[in-house]
Amino acid sequence: MTLRVYLSGEIHTDWRERIVAGATGLDVVFDAPVTDHAASDDCGVAILGPEDKKVWHDHKGARLNAIRTRKGIADADIVVVRFGEQYRQWNAAFDAGFAAALGKSLIVLHGPEHAHALKEVDAAALAVAEHPEQVVQILRYVLTGILPG
Repeated sequence: MTLRVYLSGEIHTDWRERIVAGATGLDVVFDAPVTDHAASDDCGVAILGPEDKKVWHDHKGARLNAIRTRKGIADADIVVVRFGEQYRQWNAAFDAGFAAALGKSLIVLHGPEHAHALKEVDAAALAVAEHPEQVVQILRYVLTGILPG
């Protein structure tokens, strides 16, 4: 059984790389948003033309990125949404809600300091992990039935 896993959320740490590396040998295909911050911010104006106001610049980029994100989540078997420590990822909260609304298996990834703020998001998830390695262990268990250790 091949799992399609969409890795959504913060782009400032190596959590995606840790999950992908840890899943080596598992039958998993990963997808993710564009994680090059400048490319993600500027895609709209680079493709559709410049804007005089920053709000419309951002609006164009957000809409193009939403096409990629919606497709990735819709095609996924499992959606992992990471909330980082430094920035508020409003888009990650949307992605979690969208995945839940589509009936996707949702794994939320965040530290204990966000447990209260994300309690409603966590309630929609089938698992809440604190470390990328726990996500790898979940994927391994789902695919093989083998526990860690």
